[in-house]
Amino acid sequence: MMVSREQFEKITAEVFDALPEKFRSHMYNVAILVEDFPSPEQQKKLRIRDKYGLLGLFEGYIQSSRRNFGPVLPDKITLFRVPIMQSCSTEDECRRQIEETLKHEIAHHFGSDEKGARKAGRK
Repeated sequence: MMVSREQFEKITAEVFDALPEKFRSHMYNVAILVEDFPSPEQQKKLRIRDKYGLLGLFEGYIQSSRRNFGPVLPDKITLFRVPIMQSCSTEDECRRQIEETLKHEIAHHFGSDEKGARKAGRK
């Protein structure tokens, strides 16, 4: 299933906007990005060889350990468009996968381990 980058970004924004305010209002200094695949640097850092296997990634400081650093670059949540699309066969499935992946990465932003992030992604 293929979704244009523009449509994928639109769905991502809609999914984010539909999240409960109690989560959105506590996401400080976080950029949500869409890329086709993980970069070579991200793959090396995570020790992954299959660029199709990673749907999303949180990079930065978890919210609970963030201190007043002054002006810093934002933390990043990146959704990987091609792997997400390849895991879906309809646009509705793609929307659900974007939602699940975004929730999963937001859970990491708030300090959840992998088990907790998986649970959050399914809610």
